[in-house]
Amino acid sequence: MDLKAGQSVSGADLSGVDFTDLDLTDCVFTDCRFDDLILSNTLLEGARFKGCVFTGCRFTHADLREAVFEDCTLSVQQSGCQFAFSRMDMARFTRCDLSFGKFDRIEAYGAEFDTCNLRGAVFLKADFGRAFGRSVVRTSGRFKACNLELADLADLALPGGDLAGSCLRETDLRAANLEGADLTDVDLFQALTGGTRLAGADLRGAEVSGLNLMVLGSYSGTRFTADQQYRLLAALGVEIFSD
Repeated sequence: MDLKAGQSVSGADLSGVDFTDLDLTDCVFTDCRFDDLILSNTLLEGARFKGCVFTGCRFTHADLREAVFEDCTLSVQQSGCQFAFSRMDMARFTRCDLSFGKFDRIEAYGAEFDTCNLRGAVFLKADFGRAFGRSVVRTSGRFKACNLELADLADLALPGGDLAGSCLRETDLRAANLEGADLTDVDLFQALTGGTRLAGADLRGAEVSGLNLMVLGSYSGTRFTADQQYRLLAALGVEIFSD
């Protein structure tokens, strides 16, 4: 099948297509299948994928800026798709299965993951920042109500990010910068938080059992509710007695 920019494709198995260097800007793919493909230098800026299935695919140096994935499956049998050195600024994933995916050195300013399954996913040097002038760098990204259980977010720099309502059970957050982030109602049970920077973050309603403030990189100004203080004190080894 010959594909070109702006084309709409529905219900097709595209597993035999060579996507290398193709310009598929603003294409729309609905209920399509992509198996064992390498999308190298593929231009997918503004493309839309709805109800598509990707198995064993690798996006390498692909342009996915402002691409939209809705209700797509990008994982099978504990093996996810890989995104390496790709531009993913302002990309949006909604209700997608990205479990065990690998995001390696992607550019992801403004990228959004909403209600996605990212269990076991790895974000390696993912860059959610953008320079606005010589001395101004801003970060933007969202993981809203996502399952990030067992994910590797170590060293992630996402200050001011939105992770509200996400499951971070047993997630590796070591040395991550989440200062000022929205972490309301997240589940941090047994998350690895050594060196995690949480200053100014909002953790109201979060599951904080086992969260040890003493191992955090920062926590000044972090917001908690009154009922969370007992679990935080218990994690520090403080004994609490009723009056």
